[in-house]
Amino acid sequence: MQEEEIDRIVLEMLGQVAPEAPLGGIVANLPFRDQFEFDSVDFLSFILKLESQTGLKISEMDYPRLASLAGCRSYLNRA
Repeated sequence: MQEEEIDRIVLEMLGQVAPEAPLGGIVANLPFRDQFEFDSVDFLSFILKLESQTGLKISEMDYPRLASLAGCRSYLNRA
């Protein structure tokens, strides 16, 4: 996947899980939970939506790698 497509998917899934999130101002290297209200239930919902949207099976051990936009870019770019 290309970075633009990854960003589109990630931001769309974040918007579905956390509609109050300031998606236009996401700082790529900062964890989502440090930028807006995003608890563990929201994070799990986000992961499940990413799996559904991308067709990937994301291992629970890889979840921490998806805690930021930069992490999502890196992980999904390699998938």
